[in-house]
Amino acid sequence: MEPTIPVLYEDDAVLCCVKPAGVLSQSASEKEADLVRLLQAQTGGEIYPVHRLDRPVGGVMVFAKTPQAAAALNRQIAAGTFEKRYAALVHGKVEPESGALTDLLFKDARTNKVYVVNRPRKGVREARLTYRVEESGNGTSRVAVLLETGRTHQIRVQFASRRHPVVGDRRYGAKDESETLCLWSRSVTFFHPDSGKALTFSQREPF
Repeated sequence: MEPTIPVLYEDDAVLCCVKPAGVLSQSASEKEADLVRLLQAQTGGEIYPVHRLDRPVGGVMVFAKTPQAAAALNRQIAAGTFEKRYAALVHGKVEPESGALTDLLFKDARTNKVYVVNRPRKGVREARLTYRVEESGNGTSRVAVLLETGRTHQIRVQFASRRHPVVGDRRYGAKDESETLCLWSRSVTFFHPDSGKALTFSQREPF
């Protein structure tokens, strides 16, 4: 039985929902139900993806319901006016307690793994985020993150490269026994494609 996707908001142009961790945002294979197909079946209409979350990451996502709305949201993403905020539980005490991280990231397509590199070259892209530590203790820190760029595995790699891997992220160095990757899309803010009104939708992380 397929999961029912919690919908936070829906109108004729956009749909905002909570992606369950473990569900693909979008897949080229028809053998596995991804979030797009699940929402199409649930709503009975077309669903157009405009951004993605890694498979093990859950939280708030926005989808368009028309090609025109998808184009408008994609323009906001390109312009940096589509705001994505995350929560991460990472290993160690993050210092300073707030700041900005900027790195050059390279994705190895063969292994689907991302690395911090020192020099620009083909395939290398700049990654930027700002963060604030909300609490720390018992060997971990809860960090609120605002993404300025949307690179593959960006939050996971940038913190892991500073010896603060996300709890449960054994791909990038975590050595705990957590069955949950403790990274969550906490909120999105964007301008409605039709009305231009600023909208924010949020969902607190379950960890």
